[in-house]
Amino acid sequence: MGESNAVTRPEFTDVPLPDEPARAEARRRHATLIKPVASLGRLEELGAWIAACQGVCPPRPFARPRVVIFAGDHGVAAKGVSAYPVETTAQLVNALLKGQGVPNALASVAGAGVRVLDLAVDAGTSAEEFKVRRGSGSIDHEDALTEAEVEAALRAGVEIANSEIDSGADLLVAGDLGVGVTTPASVLVAALTGTEPVAVVGRGSGIDDNTWMRKTAAIRDALRRARAVLADPVALLRASAGADLAAMAGFLAQAAVRRTPVLLDGLPSAAAALVADELAPNARSWWVASHRSAEPAHDLALDHLDLVPVVDLGIRLGEGAGALTALPILMMSARLLTDVASYVDAGVHPPA
Repeated sequence: MGESNAVTRPEFTDVPLPDEPARAEARRRHATLIKPVASLGRLEELGAWIAACQGVCPPRPFARPRVVIFAGDHGVAAKGVSAYPVETTAQLVNALLKGQGVPNALASVAGAGVRVLDLAVDAGTSAEEFKVRRGSGSIDHEDALTEAEVEAALRAGVEIANSEIDSGADLLVAGDLGVGVTTPASVLVAALTGTEPVAVVGRGSGIDDNTWMRKTAAIRDALRRARAVLADPVALLRASAGADLAAMAGFLAQAAVRRTPVLLDGLPSAAAALVADELAPNARSWWVASHRSAEPAHDLALDHLDLVPVVDLGIRLGEGAGALTALPILMMSARLLTDVASYVDAGVHPPA
Protein backbone atom coordinates (compact mmCIF):
# COMPACT_ATOMS: atom_id res chain seq x y z
CA MET A 1 0.00 0.00 0.00
CA GLY A 2 2.82 2.41 0.83
CA GLU A 3 4.28 2.10 -2.69
CA SER A 4 0.90 2.71 -4.31
CA ASN A 5 0.27 5.77 -2.15
CA ALA A 6 3.63 7.23 -3.10
CA VAL A 7 2.75 6.92 -6.79
CA THR A 8 -0.64 8.60 -6.42
CA ARG A 9 0.52 11.58 -4.33
CA PRO A 10 -0.14 14.72 -6.40
CA GLU A 11 2.91 16.66 -7.54
CA PHE A 12 2.94 20.43 -7.98
CA THR A 13 6.03 21.31 -9.96
CA ASP A 14 7.18 24.18 -12.13
CA VAL A 15 4.73 26.75 -10.83
CA PRO A 16 5.23 29.77 -13.12
CA LEU A 17 5.48 33.33 -11.88
CA PRO A 18 3.05 35.98 -13.12
CA ASP A 19 4.24 38.01 -16.10
CA GLU A 20 6.38 40.90 -14.84
CA PRO A 21 6.50 42.81 -18.16
CA ALA A 22 2.68 42.91 -18.14
CA ARG A 23 2.74 44.18 -14.54
CA ALA A 24 5.25 46.90 -15.47
CA GLU A 25 3.17 47.90 -18.50
CA ALA A 26 0.08 48.22 -16.27
CA ARG A 27 1.98 50.57 -13.98
CA ARG A 28 3.18 52.63 -16.95
CA ARG A 29 -0.36 52.74 -18.34
CA HIS A 30 -1.75 54.02 -15.05
CA ALA A 31 0.68 56.92 -15.23
CA THR A 32 -0.86 57.99 -18.56
CA LEU A 33 -4.53 57.91 -17.50
CA ILE A 34 -6.58 61.03 -16.79
CA LYS A 35 -5.90 61.19 -13.06
CA PRO A 36 -3.01 62.24 -10.86
CA VAL A 37 -0.18 59.71 -10.82
CA ALA A 38 -0.69 56.93 -8.23
CA SER A 39 -3.91 58.61 -7.06
CA LEU A 40 -5.87 55.33 -6.93
CA GLY A 41 -3.54 53.66 -4.45
CA ARG A 42 -4.04 49.93 -3.98
CA LEU A 43 -6.48 49.74 -6.91
CA GLU A 44 -3.56 50.38 -9.23
CA GLU A 45 -1.47 47.59 -7.73
CA LEU A 46 -4.38 45.15 -7.90
CA GLY A 47 -4.91 45.98 -11.56
CA ALA A 48 -1.22 45.44 -12.24
CA TRP A 49 -1.40 42.06 -10.47
CA ILE A 50 -4.34 41.02 -12.66
CA ALA A 51 -2.42 42.07 -15.77
CA ALA A 52 0.57 40.02 -14.59
CA CYS A 53 -1.61 36.96 -13.95
CA GLN A 54 -3.20 37.25 -17.39
CA GLY A 55 0.06 38.14 -19.10
CA VAL A 56 -1.50 41.08 -20.93
CA CYS A 57 -2.10 44.81 -20.43
CA PRO A 58 -4.71 46.10 -20.31
CA PRO A 59 -6.12 43.01 -18.56
CA ARG A 60 -9.36 41.36 -19.58
CA PRO A 61 -12.31 42.02 -17.25
CA PHE A 62 -13.17 38.89 -15.29
CA ALA A 63 -15.84 36.97 -17.17
CA ARG A 64 -16.40 33.92 -14.94
CA PRO A 65 -15.35 34.27 -11.30
CA ARG A 66 -16.15 31.12 -9.36
CA VAL A 67 -16.49 30.42 -5.64
CA VAL A 68 -15.94 26.81 -4.58
CA ILE A 69 -17.03 26.04 -1.02
CA PHE A 70 -15.31 23.03 0.56
CA ALA A 71 -17.54 21.55 3.25
CA GLY A 72 -16.44 19.14 5.96
CA ASP A 73 -16.84 18.18 9.59
CA HIS A 74 -14.03 17.75 12.09
CA GLY A 75 -13.79 15.18 14.85
CA VAL A 76 -12.34 17.73 17.25
CA ALA A 77 -15.72 19.53 17.23
CA ALA A 78 -16.92 16.84 19.64
CA LYS A 79 -14.61 18.45 22.23
CA GLY A 80 -16.94 21.45 22.39
CA VAL A 81 -14.82 23.95 20.42
CA SER A 82 -17.69 25.55 18.51
CA ALA A 83 -20.91 27.38 19.30
CA TYR A 84 -22.80 25.11 16.88
CA PRO A 85 -23.65 21.38 16.97
CA VAL A 86 -22.02 19.17 14.34
CA GLU A 87 -25.28 18.54 12.45
CA THR A 88 -25.33 22.22 11.47
CA THR A 89 -22.79 21.63 8.67
CA ALA A 90 -25.09 19.39 6.64
CA GLN A 91 -27.99 21.76 7.21
CA LEU A 92 -25.94 24.70 5.95
CA VAL A 93 -24.78 22.75 2.90
CA ASN A 94 -28.40 22.09 2.00
CA ALA A 95 -29.30 25.74 2.54
CA LEU A 96 -26.50 26.89 0.25
CA LEU A 97 -27.51 24.38 -2.41
CA LYS A 98 -30.98 25.97 -2.30
CA GLY A 99 -29.47 29.43 -2.72
CA GLN A 100 -30.40 30.58 0.78
CA GLY A 101 -26.99 31.36 2.29
CA VAL A 102 -24.76 34.39 2.70
CA PRO A 103 -22.48 33.47 -0.24
CA ASN A 104 -25.49 33.07 -2.50
CA ALA A 105 -26.67 36.59 -1.71
CA LEU A 106 -23.21 38.13 -2.08
CA ALA A 107 -22.40 36.22 -5.27
CA SER A 108 -25.53 37.51 -6.97
CA VAL A 109 -24.26 41.06 -6.42
CA ALA A 110 -20.63 40.29 -7.28
CA GLY A 111 -21.51 38.36 -10.45
CA ALA A 112 -19.87 35.12 -9.35
CA GLY A 113 -20.95 31.51 -9.53
CA VAL A 114 -21.05 29.37 -6.38
CA ARG A 115 -20.31 25.64 -6.19
CA VAL A 116 -20.76 23.74 -2.91
CA LEU A 117 -18.91 20.44 -2.46
CA ASP A 118 -19.13 17.97 0.42
CA LEU A 119 -15.64 16.60 1.08
CA ALA A 120 -16.19 15.33 4.61
CA VAL A 121 -19.58 16.28 6.04
CA ASP A 122 -20.55 13.82 8.78
CA ALA A 123 -23.92 13.16 7.14
CA GLY A 124 -25.36 12.50 3.71
CA THR A 125 -25.78 15.49 1.39
CA SER A 126 -26.51 15.97 -2.29
CA ALA A 127 -23.04 17.43 -2.98
CA GLU A 128 -20.89 14.31 -2.51
CA GLU A 129 -19.18 14.13 -5.92
CA PHE A 130 -15.75 14.41 -4.27
CA LYS A 131 -16.53 13.05 -0.81
CA VAL A 132 -13.51 11.48 0.87
CA ARG A 133 -15.04 10.39 4.18
CA ARG A 134 -17.49 11.44 6.89
CA GLY A 135 -15.86 13.80 9.35
CA SER A 136 -12.24 13.38 10.41
CA GLY A 137 -10.19 12.09 13.28
CA SER A 138 -10.04 14.23 16.41
CA ILE A 139 -6.71 15.94 15.80
CA ASP A 140 -5.91 16.51 19.48
CA HIS A 141 -5.09 12.79 19.82
CA GLU A 142 -5.25 11.14 16.37
CA ASP A 143 -4.65 11.87 12.69
CA ALA A 144 -7.40 13.66 10.81
CA LEU A 145 -7.00 11.38 7.79
CA THR A 146 -5.27 8.24 6.61
CA GLU A 147 -2.49 8.43 4.04
CA ALA A 148 -4.87 7.28 1.30
CA GLU A 149 -7.51 9.81 2.35
CA VAL A 150 -5.19 12.82 2.37
CA GLU A 151 -3.97 11.92 -1.10
CA ALA A 152 -7.56 11.44 -2.29
CA ALA A 153 -8.44 14.87 -0.91
CA LEU A 154 -5.46 16.51 -2.61
CA ARG A 155 -6.36 14.86 -5.91
CA ALA A 156 -9.94 16.04 -5.48
CA GLY A 157 -8.71 19.61 -5.05
CA VAL A 158 -6.64 19.32 -8.22
CA GLU A 159 -9.57 17.89 -10.17
CA ILE A 160 -11.94 20.57 -8.90
CA ALA A 161 -9.53 23.34 -9.91
CA ASN A 162 -9.02 21.78 -13.33
CA SER A 163 -12.75 21.37 -13.92
CA GLU A 164 -13.47 24.99 -13.03
CA ILE A 165 -10.61 26.37 -15.14
CA ASP A 166 -11.44 24.10 -18.08
CA SER A 167 -15.02 25.40 -17.89
CA GLY A 168 -13.80 28.99 -18.25
CA ALA A 169 -13.22 30.21 -14.69
CA ASP A 170 -10.78 33.13 -14.80
CA LEU A 171 -10.78 33.91 -11.06
CA LEU A 172 -11.23 31.40 -8.24
CA VAL A 173 -12.26 31.66 -4.59
CA ALA A 174 -11.88 28.84 -2.06
CA GLY A 175 -14.49 29.05 0.69
CA ASP A 176 -14.97 26.85 3.76
CA LEU A 177 -18.00 25.43 5.53
CA GLY A 178 -17.85 23.25 8.61
CA VAL A 179 -18.47 23.29 12.34
CA GLY A 180 -15.12 23.53 14.13
CA VAL A 181 -13.06 24.24 10.99
CA THR A 182 -11.16 27.14 12.55
CA THR A 183 -9.62 24.70 15.06
CA PRO A 184 -7.61 22.65 12.53
CA ALA A 185 -6.99 25.82 10.53
CA SER A 186 -5.47 27.45 13.61
CA VAL A 187 -3.30 24.39 14.22
CA LEU A 188 -1.93 24.58 10.66
CA VAL A 189 -1.17 28.28 11.05
CA ALA A 190 0.47 27.83 14.46
CA ALA A 191 2.61 24.96 13.17
CA LEU A 192 3.77 26.72 10.01
CA THR A 193 4.41 30.11 11.63
CA GLY A 194 5.97 28.84 14.86
CA THR A 195 3.27 30.40 17.03
CA GLU A 196 2.03 29.26 20.44
CA PRO A 197 -1.59 28.06 20.78
CA VAL A 198 -2.94 30.95 22.84
CA ALA A 199 -1.87 33.42 20.12
CA VAL A 200 -3.92 31.76 17.36
CA VAL A 201 -7.19 31.01 19.13
CA GLY A 202 -10.05 33.30 18.13
CA ARG A 203 -13.76 33.35 18.75
CA GLY A 204 -14.60 31.44 15.56
CA SER A 205 -18.35 30.90 15.46
CA GLY A 206 -18.86 33.28 18.40
CA ILE A 207 -17.72 31.09 21.27
CA ASP A 208 -17.84 32.03 24.97
CA ASP A 209 -14.90 31.95 27.39
CA ASN A 210 -15.34 28.31 28.45
CA THR A 211 -15.50 27.17 24.84
CA TRP A 212 -12.43 29.30 24.08
CA MET A 213 -10.50 27.47 26.81
CA ARG A 214 -11.56 24.08 25.43
CA LYS A 215 -10.53 25.18 21.96
CA THR A 216 -7.15 26.37 23.23
CA ALA A 217 -6.51 23.03 24.92
CA ALA A 218 -7.46 21.13 21.77
CA ILE A 219 -5.16 23.27 19.63
CA ARG A 220 -2.33 22.86 22.15
CA ASP A 221 -2.59 19.07 22.00
CA ALA A 222 -3.02 19.00 18.22
CA LEU A 223 -0.04 21.30 17.76
CA ARG A 224 2.26 18.87 19.55
CA ARG A 225 1.32 16.23 16.99
CA ALA A 226 1.57 18.68 14.06
CA ARG A 227 5.09 19.76 14.93
CA ALA A 228 6.30 16.17 14.69
CA VAL A 229 5.50 16.08 10.95
CA LEU A 230 6.16 19.71 10.08
CA ALA A 231 8.80 18.92 7.45
CA ASP A 232 6.27 17.16 5.18
CA PRO A 233 3.25 19.27 4.14
CA VAL A 234 1.21 16.24 3.10
CA ALA A 235 1.88 14.54 6.44
CA LEU A 236 0.87 17.79 8.15
CA LEU A 237 -2.47 17.75 6.32
CA ARG A 238 -2.94 14.10 7.24
CA ALA A 239 -2.29 14.71 10.92
CA SER A 240 -3.91 18.08 11.45
CA ALA A 241 -6.32 19.15 8.71
CA GLY A 242 -9.25 17.23 7.28
CA ALA A 243 -10.42 16.37 3.77
CA ASP A 244 -11.93 19.82 3.22
CA LEU A 245 -8.73 21.70 4.07
CA ALA A 246 -6.52 19.18 2.24
CA ALA A 247 -8.66 19.49 -0.89
CA MET A 248 -8.52 23.26 -0.56
CA ALA A 249 -4.72 23.13 -0.43
CA GLY A 250 -4.65 21.02 -3.59
CA PHE A 251 -7.10 23.40 -5.25
CA LEU A 252 -4.98 26.47 -4.44
CA ALA A 253 -1.76 24.83 -5.58
CA GLN A 254 -3.28 23.63 -8.85
CA ALA A 255 -4.76 27.06 -9.58
CA ALA A 256 -1.21 28.42 -9.49
CA VAL A 257 0.03 25.63 -11.73
CA ARG A 258 -2.75 26.58 -14.17
CA ARG A 259 -1.88 30.31 -14.00
CA THR A 260 -5.29 31.22 -12.57
CA PRO A 261 -5.59 34.00 -9.97
CA VAL A 262 -7.22 33.26 -6.62
CA LEU A 263 -8.91 35.56 -4.14
CA LEU A 264 -8.27 34.04 -0.72
CA ASP A 265 -11.09 34.16 1.84
CA GLY A 266 -10.76 33.86 5.63
CA LEU A 267 -8.73 31.81 8.10
CA PRO A 268 -9.36 28.30 6.69
CA SER A 269 -8.40 29.31 3.15
CA ALA A 270 -5.33 31.15 4.47
CA ALA A 271 -4.31 28.05 6.45
CA ALA A 272 -4.75 25.89 3.36
CA ALA A 273 -2.75 28.47 1.41
CA LEU A 274 0.17 28.15 3.84
CA VAL A 275 0.30 24.43 3.10
CA ALA A 276 -0.26 24.94 -0.64
CA ASP A 277 2.69 27.32 -0.74
CA GLU A 278 4.82 24.56 0.78
CA LEU A 279 3.52 22.09 -1.81
CA ALA A 280 3.94 24.48 -4.74
CA PRO A 281 6.63 27.15 -4.30
CA ASN A 282 5.68 30.42 -6.05
CA ALA A 283 1.98 29.65 -5.61
CA ARG A 284 1.48 32.70 -3.38
CA SER A 285 2.24 34.94 -6.37
CA TRP A 286 -1.14 33.94 -7.82
CA TRP A 287 -3.17 34.86 -4.72
CA VAL A 288 -4.58 38.05 -3.25
CA ALA A 289 -5.94 38.23 0.30
CA SER A 290 -9.50 39.50 0.12
CA HIS A 291 -9.97 40.62 3.71
CA ARG A 292 -8.66 40.61 7.25
CA SER A 293 -10.87 38.49 9.46
CA ALA A 294 -11.38 38.84 13.19
CA GLU A 295 -9.36 35.63 13.78
CA PRO A 296 -5.81 36.26 15.10
CA ALA A 297 -4.46 33.26 13.18
CA HIS A 298 -5.60 34.87 9.94
CA ASP A 299 -3.28 37.84 10.46
CA LEU A 300 -0.39 35.49 11.20
CA ALA A 301 -1.02 33.50 8.02
CA LEU A 302 -1.28 36.58 5.81
CA ASP A 303 1.90 38.05 7.29
CA HIS A 304 3.72 34.78 6.63
CA LEU A 305 2.52 34.82 3.00
CA ASP A 306 3.34 38.54 2.59
CA LEU A 307 -0.24 39.25 1.53
CA VAL A 308 -2.06 42.49 2.34
CA PRO A 309 -5.86 42.22 2.61
CA VAL A 310 -8.05 44.30 0.32
CA VAL A 311 -10.69 45.12 2.95
CA ASP A 312 -10.99 44.95 6.73
CA LEU A 313 -14.61 44.70 7.81
CA GLY A 314 -14.38 42.44 10.86
CA ILE A 315 -15.92 39.50 8.97
CA ARG A 316 -15.68 36.18 10.85
CA LEU A 317 -17.81 34.06 8.53
CA GLY A 318 -16.09 31.82 6.00
CA GLU A 319 -18.10 30.48 3.04
CA GLY A 320 -16.31 32.87 0.68
CA ALA A 321 -18.09 35.86 2.27
CA GLY A 322 -15.01 38.06 2.64
CA ALA A 323 -13.75 37.21 -0.84
CA LEU A 324 -17.12 37.96 -2.42
CA THR A 325 -17.20 41.29 -0.60
CA ALA A 326 -13.79 42.22 -2.05
CA LEU A 327 -14.46 40.82 -5.52
CA PRO A 328 -16.14 43.97 -6.93
CA ILE A 329 -13.04 45.97 -5.92
CA LEU A 330 -10.85 43.56 -7.85
CA MET A 331 -13.16 43.88 -10.86
CA MET A 332 -12.97 47.67 -10.62
CA SER A 333 -9.19 47.58 -10.56
CA ALA A 334 -9.16 45.72 -13.89
CA ARG A 335 -11.76 48.00 -15.49
CA LEU A 336 -9.70 51.08 -14.65
CA LEU A 337 -6.99 49.84 -16.99
CA THR A 338 -9.42 48.96 -19.77
CA ASP A 339 -12.00 51.77 -19.60
CA VAL A 340 -10.22 54.97 -18.46
CA ALA A 341 -8.82 57.12 -21.24
CA SER A 342 -5.29 58.40 -21.43
CA TYR A 343 -4.51 62.12 -21.48
CA VAL A 344 -3.71 61.86 -25.19
CA ASP A 345 -6.87 59.93 -26.11
CA ALA A 346 -9.14 62.19 -24.06
CA GLY A 347 -7.56 65.43 -25.21
CA VAL A 348 -6.87 66.45 -21.64
CA HIS A 349 -3.77 68.44 -20.75
CA PRO A 350 -1.45 66.38 -18.50
CA PRO A 351 -0.01 67.93 -15.33
CA ALA A 352 2.94 70.22 -15.83
